Amino acid sequence: MTDDMTIGQRVAFYRRRRGLTQEVLAGLVGKTPEWLRKVETNRADLDRLSVIRSIAKALDVSLGDLIGAPRLFEWSDDSGRETIPALRAALHDYRHLAPTLASTAVIEAPALREIENDVAEIWTAYQHSRYGTLARRLPYLIHDCLTATEAYHGDDRERAHAMTAYAHQLAALFLTKLGEGDLAWTAASRGLAAANSSHDHVVIGSLSRSAAHSLASIGEYAQARGLAATAAQFLEPQLAKPTPQLLSVYGSLHLVCALAAARDDDRSSADTHIAEADAAAQRLGTDGNHVWTAFGPTNVSIHQTTVAMELGDVQRAIAIGAPLDTGALPVERQVRHAIETARALARWNRIDDALAALLDAEVIGPDQVRYHRLSRDLVRDILTRPRPPRLAVELSDRMGVRSGGPRW
Repeated sequence: MTDDMTIGQRVAFYRRRRGLTQEVLAGLVGKTPEWLRKVETNRADLDRLSVIRSIAKALDVSLGDLIGAPRLFEWSDDSGRETIPALRAALHDYRHLAPTLASTAVIEAPALREIENDVAEIWTAYQHSRYGTLARRLPYLIHDCLTATEAYHGDDRERAHAMTAYAHQLAALFLTKLGEGDLAWTAASRGLAAANSSHDHVVIGSLSRSAAHSLASIGEYAQARGLAATAAQFLEPQLAKPTPQLLSVYGSLHLVCALAAARDDDRSSADTHIAEADAAAQRLGTDGNHVWTAFGPTNVSIHQTTVAMELGDVQRAIAIGAPLDTGALPVERQVRHAIETARALARWNRIDDALAALLDAEVIGPDQVRYHRLSRDLVRDILTRPRPPRLAVELSDRMGVRSGGPRW
């Protein structure tokens, strides 16, 4: 019903459904009625998740209800015609949740080397923003990984649990980008359980990062920061002689902490965690992609841009983000940074520059630009302005974003 509305229009829609006046809702979130009137008529930006979360709480709706997620996943040659429902079914399969109830038959699983190769291939697809491939292959990968944990024993079972963890991490990250926050948390929590069964510090840290990211995406900022910070502390005893993998996961955990703190309007904590991540990046010495983290100095700068935006520091976000060269990082990181930079430029009323950043990102990661909530909201915002650029209208058509919300 609300898919083609702006965030402001959704606020008005749910406020009226709750029978609240603008004066009452504004008072509940500590704002003025005039501010809320501007938000609901798209004359004031509402792009800080901390504020959106406060409004969602006052209206007793989920964060996803206000940010307009999830989005219908389109069929393609890569995806086939079984997409997110198939992935949901794989995550809900009782046969793997309670294997002793499912069957007494002998279990046959693919060779662990084959599963490890599949995990690496699909992680590559994720980092290249090939969403159709993810939608098609993830359900089968999750099934194979879980089957392996039942079929193997000893060290091989721990390897299978590690692959199961990484497969669920992929699902969680993918689903978060599509706006399927609750399902992403299901994937992440199942992955974290598998990680603990692997008894591998790096795997546990990596899945803790994904689980914390999933929590942050549904507005559980304190829980997200608590989980990521606890996982970082768990890894600290290993930092005396860290591997690049452990150092990358450790630094990435602090990046998640910084984002969660910024979304919770805790500037001091956000700065502290960014500093910890930067120290880890300097210790690593260069940009890398260990454990598919894309961690290094450039990714720290990407997160500094995002943290600045979450805290409302638009000029700082532009100063950091606009000149940053992300070309050596995976496509997923390049596109995510381009979206954030475009948001900052649009907030500064540099619409042509913002649109150029999005169009450049679309060339290398069309699926990510099409489905990411932030890029969709940005295009909607541009369309509400007087005489939106022709290129914005054409981009909105490719994204399936229509101008002008429904009437009520």
